[in-house]
Amino acid sequence: MHESGTGSEANSKGENGVDREFLALERELAVFLRRARASSGEMAREVHPELEPAAYGLLVRLEEAGQQRATELAAYFGVGKATMSRQLRALDELGLVTREPDPADGRASLVRLTDEGLRRFRRVRDARRDRYVSKLAGWDRAEIAELARLLHQLNARAGS
Repeated sequence: MHESGTGSEANSKGENGVDREFLALERELAVFLRRARASSGEMAREVHPELEPAAYGLLVRLEEAGQQRATELAAYFGVGKATMSRQLRALDELGLVTREPDPADGRASLVRLTDEGLRRFRRVRDARRDRYVSKLAGWDRAEIAELARLLHQLNARAGS
């Protein structure tokens, strides 16, 4: 950690006066995100050949949080209602989700995974977790927990 005004702070500056640590973070996140997008596309196709890569995250959220309103999903992912509606319509047409009336508000509906959607999603998710276990086999469990904690912290701050 750098103290303001110390010599070590000046030494950590890279080109254009930007901290090297932040340049390294940006570079590593860019690579990670590029690979994550490609992986999401592969996983989406494994769930269903016609599934859009971006819709895979919806399946993750619905499996984790249970049934939700489309507006809740849109807010969670930080996308517009129209985008969410289009993605949910595609998932519905593929038989992966269904909409049911919200008992708390008859004008709204709740989206949930169908049994088939849940089965397909869990098969792909479990295979993905097996790949993570294999890739991180040499890591200490505490390092994995710390990485998960830091990513959670980054995601939580990004949403606010």
